[in-house]
Amino acid sequence: MQSEGQINSLHTVVYDIIPSSVLNRKNSAKSWVCGYNEKYDIVIISKDGTLGDIYNIHGLYIGLPKKPKSIKKTSSKKSEQHWKREDLPEQLKRIQSIFHWNERPSEFKTKWVDYIENEFDNREYGYWFMNNGEPTYITGAHYMYLQWSSIDVGYPDYREANRILYLYWEACRVDNRSFGMIYLKIRRSGFSFMGSSECVNVGSLANDSRVGILSKTGPDAKKMFTNKVVPIANKLPFFFKPIQDGMDKPKTELAFRIPASKITKKNMSIVRNDDIRGLDTTIDWKNTDDNSYDGEKLLLLVHDESGKWTKPNDIQNNWRVTKTCLRLGSKIIGKCLMGSTCNALAKGGEQYKRLYNDSKVTSRNRNGQTKSGMYSLFIPMEFNMEGFIDLYGMPVLRTPEKPVMGVDGEMISSGAIDYWEGEVDSLKGDADALNEFYRQFPRTESHAFRDESKESIFNLTKIYQQIDYNDSLIKKHVLTRGSFHWKDGAKDSKVIWTPDDRGRFLISWIPSVALQNNVITKNGVKHPGNEHIGSFGCDSYDISGTVGGRGSNGALHGCTKFNMDEAPSNEFFLQYVARPQTAEIFFEEVLMAIVFYGMPILAENNKPRLLYHLKNRGYRGFSLNRPDKAYNKLSKTEKELGGIPNTSEDVKQSHASSIESYIEKYVGIDMESTYRPSDEMGQMLFTRTLEDWAKFDINNRTKFDASISSGLSIMANQKHNYTPQKDNSKIKINFARYNNSGSVSEILK
Repeated sequence: MQSEGQINSLHTVVYDIIPSSVLNRKNSAKSWVCGYNEKYDIVIISKDGTLGDIYNIHGLYIGLPKKPKSIKKTSSKKSEQHWKREDLPEQLKRIQSIFHWNERPSEFKTKWVDYIENEFDNREYGYWFMNNGEPTYITGAHYMYLQWSSIDVGYPDYREANRILYLYWEACRVDNRSFGMIYLKIRRSGFSFMGSSECVNVGSLANDSRVGILSKTGPDAKKMFTNKVVPIANKLPFFFKPIQDGMDKPKTELAFRIPASKITKKNMSIVRNDDIRGLDTTIDWKNTDDNSYDGEKLLLLVHDESGKWTKPNDIQNNWRVTKTCLRLGSKIIGKCLMGSTCNALAKGGEQYKRLYNDSKVTSRNRNGQTKSGMYSLFIPMEFNMEGFIDLYGMPVLRTPEKPVMGVDGEMISSGAIDYWEGEVDSLKGDADALNEFYRQFPRTESHAFRDESKESIFNLTKIYQQIDYNDSLIKKHVLTRGSFHWKDGAKDSKVIWTPDDRGRFLISWIPSVALQNNVITKNGVKHPGNEHIGSFGCDSYDISGTVGGRGSNGALHGCTKFNMDEAPSNEFFLQYVARPQTAEIFFEEVLMAIVFYGMPILAENNKPRLLYHLKNRGYRGFSLNRPDKAYNKLSKTEKELGGIPNTSEDVKQSHASSIESYIEKYVGIDMESTYRPSDEMGQMLFTRTLEDWAKFDINNRTKFDASISSGLSIMANQKHNYTPQKDNSKIKINFARYNNSGSVSEILK
């Protein structure tokens, strides 16, 4: 969670990307080209050849136009400068179409042609205005939304959050690598109206094109079309409004026959109406189905409430189909504008979450595209909550000393975050109601994907306490992403750690130089020198390729135990959840990690290739034997390789019990101060693993890679707990189940 003391903005301005000499020279020549600039890795949305501020929005670098010398002011007084919509002049309200315009005398046209031409420029190039003393740029699409899109409350308010959304959307539109954007939003953010406005904006300009609408159900898509798209189109001023084919209030399709020509001084006198060419563009909606728009060619697809598709419909399957509607071969010819809050994971949320995570701009393939092709955007609730937006469109985050004027004309006396915290406090007695509130009004991505609590076998109260705490941290200060490699490329030499944003390892602690690469060789076999400090757990895989690319990830976790060295105690320090191109890469990365930390590893032996890799390289001493059997009771293969089976019910129970115990002791808040002071938060910093624990199903463990490996690392540290007694009796573990319906998880008796 980005606290107001850390970041109060949805963007940062990036400097020093482009040499000032280059910037000035190209600005003078107005030679900057709109679109993705590969040399500087920025997406330029400026259409006038200039380049000004470069914004970092959710990991995407976006180049805005240079500030003009003259900027629109509503007042010379700073405090009175804000967005103000200008009504259409009365004389132009009487003109209903381009035909009526053509009938007007030349004197009338000469009087108004500059106004009309300027509106077309605002639509194409965007618009600058002074806002509380700050020069503020909005895109042409955003201008069309604010100035000319009539919605249920009249015309929209200006909001800074929407400005950021539109800047991001414009970047998606002009970036030839992007299929569009997926927006993780809060409830009542206005996305449906913005999507409807964009349908009209795009559809009323394009020739021989199609604009499509989908929603969580067919009736919802129809409602969006009839109640939002059609009224917006009908209320456009004549110079933007194409002639519609058919009814004024169509139910299924809005067809534009004849466009509104761009009126300029050169062409303001169009003499023959029959010379105007047809636009032949349609806007329509489809029923919710995996194959909606299959085989169609779309210029724009607006996807509303995409996180609420329920079985048998699947948003991921639908996207695989509709994505093909937006391209011809490798060329992207259309864009998707997708946005939604997120349902519970079992009610469509899981598919939306995967699609969103596959759209992170920081993870791209060799073609420069994300896995989904779209770019993801999340805006926390405090930036776009109704009732907490001031006159300048800025969010009121915390309760002000004095009430401030809101954009709706009402005084704002409390802050959005304070309101949110009050609601959270009131719902703590109802876990599922609280999680629903988190999903509707998320402050973090993890809030948006918060699941129902009823099915969890672990203490969800503690898990979510820890997740919320982790979200409040500046991740780069506590976790480092990177890679391991052999020094000078010489295998089995010294392992080096290198920070790298593209690396597959995420770590919170690096041992001192004295503890690094602590390997002891006995009888030609290498053993870990830091076993007293901690252990690794691993969920491996044997086959590089998978059918449909759906194989599970390999997972590795490192966890310390109580120790007297310069190391944390009882903390997870490493998380690796990935599936490299080959299994051999995974095996080698695991090997380098355990060598660097000098710690043993407990791995599942039903997929033995990793264990063979360790043995063949001389590291059998690093592979722990299953702790629940005496050495003389191990099978021949177990003696040869080590490892532990995942099929034994006793092992499954022991594994789950180890995670349960760890959560109780070291995760979240210890209200009874049994293991640490009650005001001290746990130090489990790996949110992905926490989320895996929250969903863990002991009867269907296959897809919970992070849970498997993390539990094995705990078991490795506590192997003495599983040592068989002399009578060789089976270990009996009383594994608790939890009631997560209240404010605190309770053990079921």
